[in-house]
Amino acid sequence: MSKYEPLWNHLQADGRDTFRMTFEEIRAVLGVDIDHSFLTYKKEAAQYGYEVGKISLKEKYVTFNKEV
Repeated sequence: MSKYEPLWNHLQADGRDTFRMTFEEIRAVLGVDIDHSFLTYKKEAAQYGYEVGKISLKEKYVTFNKEV
């Protein structure tokens, strides 16, 4: 199990086409802060029907897009 699996499950349960989560919201889902490994694990989102869009380090958010 990936440490990001709770996040991917959250995305799948949410079901919106496109949405943005702040780093704080992601921390609330995961119980830990996202770190540089997120860049490696972001491809796992596809298994749950999503892709990771923009990651803003300045504004501290991640955009997720539902795959068609």
